[in-house]
Amino acid sequence: MLERNQIIEGEEQAILVGLIQKDQDEEQVNEWLDELAFLAETAGAKTVKRFTQKLPHPDSKTFIGKGKLEEIRSFIEGRNIRIAIFDDELSGSQINHIEKALDVKTIDRSDLILDIFARRAKTAQARLQVELAQYQYVLPRLRGMWKHLERLGGGIGTRGPGETEIETDRRIVRDKISLLRKRLSVIDKQAFTQRKDRGEFIRLAMVGYTNVGKSTLMNVLSKSEVFAENKLFATLDTTTRKVVFENTPFLLSDTVGFIRKLPHHLVESFKSTLDEVREADILLHVVDLSHPRYEEQISIVNKTLEEIGASSKPILYIFNKVDQYEKNQFDPWLEEKVKKEIMDELIQKWEWETHDQSIFISATEKRNLDQLRKMLLEKVRQLYVQRYPYRTIHF
Repeated sequence: MLERNQIIEGEEQAILVGLIQKDQDEEQVNEWLDELAFLAETAGAKTVKRFTQKLPHPDSKTFIGKGKLEEIRSFIEGRNIRIAIFDDELSGSQINHIEKALDVKTIDRSDLILDIFARRAKTAQARLQVELAQYQYVLPRLRGMWKHLERLGGGIGTRGPGETEIETDRRIVRDKISLLRKRLSVIDKQAFTQRKDRGEFIRLAMVGYTNVGKSTLMNVLSKSEVFAENKLFATLDTTTRKVVFENTPFLLSDTVGFIRKLPHHLVESFKSTLDEVREADILLHVVDLSHPRYEEQISIVNKTLEEIGASSKPILYIFNKVDQYEKNQFDPWLEEKVKKEIMDELIQKWEWETHDQSIFISATEKRNLDQLRKMLLEKVRQLYVQRYPYRTIHF
């Protein structure tokens, strides 16, 4: 694992910074900062203040304007704030300029996500994948943030003849990236062999935005104990369980959650882990219906599925947390008949948009799970018949 000091040690106080650009509105940016605050909390930081600024495009040197930077500096002065987190990706030189102005550690959203992944990685494969993504993140930023190598680890080697320090650093990082790719390639081949050894089972994979309840649903459907927590990226390593419904076996996998602005290098590094998604027969797209922007989250997940070459798979949309949605949307005095009419309209809307490939459930309250099991069983049996048309299959 890349020997980097943790970005956040214990509960540090942090400020968040977001930019409202010409194609965005303030409400949307504030919701994105809500998510950034949740990311910071997951990493162990407490958000004490948020700053936003309207600019047509980021400042090339400091990302935000000089006046806003001075406002932030004035707020930080005299307070025990140790970290500034920006919602957008920063260049090495921008980080350098901001840190000089604010005199606090400065990271961007990608760096924060990488740090969370580094903390949560348990298996050798996940640790190597995160380390590879970290080095790929650092490489283009070396010129602007050379002094950050001490923070990120990756000790500086002996300088070669005629090389500058920055050239040496680049060579070291590139060599490390090459080594990590080779080591991951070996693990990928082993994982591929393991997947082949699973034989002729129909395979289902759960996908979705992070923290939508995939692991909870996995536990309910497979009657297993997969780690589930109300934090982002609780699951990094793919977990696969054999499930049997009415004497019909299949494999069910729980995969890492997706998120807005998921660092490209992280997606690249985790492509081998996401082979479970690419090789699945059916994708179960779990959606947090109670989230105010759940439709945007659906779009982000579908876009990520396109990136990894899995968007053409059959997809069943599972709208989870119906109980929380009703608590958020319905006033206590609302008549049950009206509530039912509203829910029926919502269900019909998504049945139409997904071509009847959707279901509304609550994994925690186990609501509508029998219907979900029935749908899954029907789909799995159909696939067995299609795959082995000349074989007698006893269900």
